[in-house]
Amino acid sequence: MDSGKYDIVIGLEIHAQLRTETKLFCGCSTAFGRVPNSLTCPVCLGLPGALPVLNERAVEMAVTLALAIHARVNLRSQFSRKNYFYPDLPKGYQITQYLYPIASDGWLPIDDGGTLRKIGIERIHLEEDAGKSIHDGLPDSARKTSLDFNRSGVPLVEIVGRPELTSPAEAVEFLARLRTTVQYLEICDGNMEEGSLRCDANLSVKEKGSTAMGVKTEIKNLNSFKFLERALAFEAERQIGLREEGLPVRAETRLFDAQQNRTLPMRSKEEAHDYRYFPEPDLPLLVIGEDLIAALRSRLPELPAEKIRRFIDAYGLPAYEAGLLAESRGLADYYERTAAASGNARQASHWIMREVRQHLNDRGEGIERYPVRPEDLGELIRLVENREITLTAGKEKVLPLMISSGKRAAEIVREEGLLQISDGDEIRRLALRILEENPGPLKQYREGKKQVFGFFVGQLMKASSGRADARLARDIFEGLLAADDRTS
Repeated sequence: MDSGKYDIVIGLEIHAQLRTETKLFCGCSTAFGRVPNSLTCPVCLGLPGALPVLNERAVEMAVTLALAIHARVNLRSQFSRKNYFYPDLPKGYQITQYLYPIASDGWLPIDDGGTLRKIGIERIHLEEDAGKSIHDGLPDSARKTSLDFNRSGVPLVEIVGRPELTSPAEAVEFLARLRTTVQYLEICDGNMEEGSLRCDANLSVKEKGSTAMGVKTEIKNLNSFKFLERALAFEAERQIGLREEGLPVRAETRLFDAQQNRTLPMRSKEEAHDYRYFPEPDLPLLVIGEDLIAALRSRLPELPAEKIRRFIDAYGLPAYEAGLLAESRGLADYYERTAAASGNARQASHWIMREVRQHLNDRGEGIERYPVRPEDLGELIRLVENREITLTAGKEKVLPLMISSGKRAAEIVREEGLLQISDGDEIRRLALRILEENPGPLKQYREGKKQVFGFFVGQLMKASSGRADARLARDIFEGLLAADDRTS
């Protein structure tokens, strides 16, 4: 299969659940994980005579997102009915925006070989979510599908990206950047496992350099970065294989089977006319004033790309570190407070990139769950940088005790007797003892195996319980071994 003959074209459609307290057209709660069908009312169930009332906070969140991704906010937009039958859609239609969305023509940057490339966003529109069909996990799931309408009417924004992504890796980066953006704006928690952020992907392949687009397929409901990348990689290979064999690619909607690591056909691809859109008769035009746009623009936080640039310029961080530290607003804030408390922005980055992120990754937690305050981590960094304790003691003893006990670094150092040994005479006595107790390695060193030097330093650090000044220990060993070379 010669994939070099083809270009891959990908466009993403991303649904983000807005963090409102109530649903888009009624006062029911949007809380997750409640008793099934306990958060419903005549409006979100579509009962006769019930009329929708638009949630103003959802509109503000959608406008905020539009401003953050450089989109044009449309001063007039309109809701429509999207008609289709599915068991979890109680009204038989979904209220969404079709011809006149709330915003159009935005973009987000992705990395393109060290430079940023703008990926276009065609539109942002508001819509209500459907319910949830439950196919397993209940006593009668083998015979019946159960329905939970708690999610019906929950406010969503759909972000429709232009087909300008050229690989699964680019698609993952685009989704990650959008997820970070909505989290910075605090309009969506970005929790893909709970369905707060969901992604549909459209993919086609075409002859390399051709302007004629290939037949596209849509892959529905991808709820993790890993599944998005794997699904797109498989689908690209599948379509290229069909073209190489002279077989047609069908326009269809497909699902990703994570167990088989492949996409499977779901249904033929719908077109707009299949949904019989028409204006929602129970809602007036949505009119947004310039004063609201200006107020929301003034409240925009520093966004990820801006924060990364400032971290590079102000703190001298490499782009890679700045990007990881800015991947969430909470982590970026934690870093800046640690840098200020420690007085050393570079070392604050090193500790957070390694020790802090490792702790969080091991537990699958966010920075908000990390038990050490940034000011206390900054104090620990100062103790190490001032050579009051060793780096080994700081990482292997003090920080774990801070995590488990909640105590401050200075208190732990005092209680555990961890102050660094910087007395040259004491370290020299330990070094002489190490050389005397290890004649074999000493003989190897004399025979030219200079890498044994690290063994001696390690043994001294072990003998001093990690308290010896490692740099001073190396200097002393170098002097002793140089003198030994001259006399041997």
